Amino acid sequence: MAKHMTQDDRKVLEARYNAGQSVAGIARAMSFNYSTIYKELKRGDTGKMDANGRAGYSAELGQKRLYNAKQRLRYRADCPEE
Repeated sequence: MAKHMTQDDRKVLEARYNAGQSVAGIARAMSFNYSTIYKELKRGDTGKMDANGRAGYSAELGQKRLYNAKQRLRYRADCPEE
């Protein structure tokens, strides 16, 4: 069964990722599939490199992008087709 990330999960992910932990290690430690971690890292990508030479990640940015995507879907569902 799919498990959704909470904002607190995203903060833990950010701390572990910025500490240099591998994606597979993060996934095991947080009990998520590694693909969920990769999708979340893509969602929260800052567009800059971090200290470890990897794409930067922001939990706040990931949460904001998820919220905005859900709002767009909700708006589309509320609009009747013509």
